[in-house]
Amino acid sequence: MKKGGLVWNLEHLLNEVKNGIAECKRIGKIPKTVAIDTWGVDYVLLDKDKKELKPFFCYRDGRTKEAVLRVEAIVPPEELYSHTGIQKQNFNTVYQLFDDKESGRLEKAEHFLMIPEYLSFKLTGKIKNEYINATTTGLVNAKTKAWDEEFIEKLGFSDKLFKKLNMPSSVIGGFSKEIQNEVGFNSVVLFAPSHDTASAVAACPIGENDLYISSGTWSLIGTEIKEPILTEKAREANFTNEGGIDFRFRFLKNYMGMWLFQNIRKNLDKAMTYDEMMKLAESAESFSYIDVNDDSFVAPENMIESVKTYLKTPKADLGYVLNSVYHSLAKSYKDAVDEIESITRKSFSAIHIVGGGCRDDYLNRLTSEYTGKKVTAGPMEATATGNIVSQIIYDKNITLEEARIIVKNSFGIKEI
Repeated sequence: MKKGGLVWNLEHLLNEVKNGIAECKRIGKIPKTVAIDTWGVDYVLLDKDKKELKPFFCYRDGRTKEAVLRVEAIVPPEELYSHTGIQKQNFNTVYQLFDDKESGRLEKAEHFLMIPEYLSFKLTGKIKNEYINATTTGLVNAKTKAWDEEFIEKLGFSDKLFKKLNMPSSVIGGFSKEIQNEVGFNSVVLFAPSHDTASAVAACPIGENDLYISSGTWSLIGTEIKEPILTEKAREANFTNEGGIDFRFRFLKNYMGMWLFQNIRKNLDKAMTYDEMMKLAESAESFSYIDVNDDSFVAPENMIESVKTYLKTPKADLGYVLNSVYHSLAKSYKDAVDEIESITRKSFSAIHIVGGGCRDDYLNRLTSEYTGKKVTAGPMEATATGNIVSQIIYDKNITLEEARIIVKNSFGIKEI
């Protein structure tokens, strides 16, 4: 947090990336390839000299509230969705960029890079855009799978910002001389599915009749489809069609997820472990439902008090608060499953939970109880695994299906 808003310390993130790469040299494990994934939506602007235009805003900043309305006055939400298939979230890149335009930040901008593209640029000196993370911007046409030039022009963005979109497992370049000197070796930098959820889904052992939950700071529940669903019903249910490997689509819905527990633990000064919080919730005798995506939970000063305020239970104990969050998350998953089956007109038999949140046995059991589906958990480090999967696809020239078999055979995936 800095005065004037929530911003990222990208210098620190870049240093940590370089430190991690340098550690490979120290332990004698030199990687043939390197690929970077991060969260979606956020970006860096560079000027004509390829210098960063600061600050690097975080999507939780809240600066776009007015920009959303002004964008919708130019491009109605129905039209935006029919082109891009991206769910409406006030922090979507399209709204952030519009705020930049109105504030004058775009006047000196020559290049637009999503966060993983920016980090790759700092390693290679190459400026390239990647398809999958670009789909989170709300500026990629879901049918043409390219930047939507019509919307870019309507919103007054310069088309010079948006470069050709490259696919995962494609080459960005080798380390620059400067980076080689810093880390002590050279590697080929590739594009992973650079949105972390896309990497997690790439590592998910799903079949045609399966759903997934990528369980981390956000819970993302959905299925993999070959063509986008751009119907009004899908828009009203706030589903998104984000890109995937081989131009597949991740038809999914976002929920606040482990962010709720992370903040509750922070409010407790980390005096309790996640397992202790889980057991306390399990032992609670009652609960109430919250809307896990309510705006009051986006960036509260105190998550515990925010939940109590939402439930109008100022004297509620911690077990009640935690159990309410657990049941509310499980109920949100059930609601999403019902919506997906209704919109796709398809019945699903199993849910595969991947990511750090798959370690939470209580939430896994509640998910099975609420949805009535077979539930499996693992791999835990799904995003890192999916990133590696994209590098294996490049190195071994195999398909995503073949790579998923490798994942399935390599990890202890547990049935709940």
